[in-house]
Amino acid sequence: MKDAHGVIATSWPTAYAVFNSTCAGKRFYFVQDFEPFFHPVSAASILAENTYHMGFHAITAGRWLAEKLGKEYGLTADYFEFGCDSSCYMLQPENKRSGIVYYARREARRGLELGIMALELFAKRRPDIEIHVYGDKIGALPFNIIDHGWVTPSQLNGIYNRCFAGLSLSLTNVSLVPHEMLAAGCIPVVNDAEHNRMVLSNPFVHYARPTPQELATELEALVKHPDFEALARAAAASVRSATWEGAGARVDTALRNAIQSQSMPNNLRIVPMEVSRVKLPEAG
Repeated sequence: MKDAHGVIATSWPTAYAVFNSTCAGKRFYFVQDFEPFFHPVSAASILAENTYHMGFHAITAGRWLAEKLGKEYGLTADYFEFGCDSSCYMLQPENKRSGIVYYARREARRGLELGIMALELFAKRRPDIEIHVYGDKIGALPFNIIDHGWVTPSQLNGIYNRCFAGLSLSLTNVSLVPHEMLAAGCIPVVNDAEHNRMVLSNPFVHYARPTPQELATELEALVKHPDFEALARAAAASVRSATWEGAGARVDTALRNAIQSQSMPNNLRIVPMEVSRVKLPEAG
């Protein structure tokens, strides 16, 4: 790699390339999740964890990771708050709500089996309520679902606006999905965990202990809410100020401050960048 102001590792395998490169440039680590948790205890989990000892300046998705890396590994870390694309996800008052929705992913950290068990209990209690599933295709189950698979943001917003509540499980860093649900007035039900509460920090998110019974109970309580439309409007309003432009500006500032704090070669100059050019990943 050529000399640069900064070199950014993303997932843990790339950290080794950044660490071993001889090019000039401040070393950064864009940490989106605690990746040792992606593997059973093994060489892979140790190799992932070892990257936190490389002395990079971390920029993390949410405060939980920044605090964890700082306390446990002594890593200097900045973080950005999650945004929400309000041009895609918004309240559609004309839509009638008749279901719940589940964001299904087969990665172990998304707790698919737990989610399916919760939905099965919910279906037995409320057979009158539609169950929408999107993300990875699930296939036949012993209860009725509408299995959407992967959909466009516009289609997804339509699904959210047809649902009272959405189940979003994450056993490591939280998903981007709860903010998108909130923007559409669909109340997210999330497994209760420090990493979820710390990063979401929203009074309209509902938390439940990660058992099928308690997740199903929380979904059912939202379907029976006495004034759901008022709740939906307040939930949508709660995330209007959470923008990806704001998140991008915070990342931009963190990069510049860290680079400017060290001595730079004479032939390199920091060039201003428009915040609007900063693009972050879609939900996943």
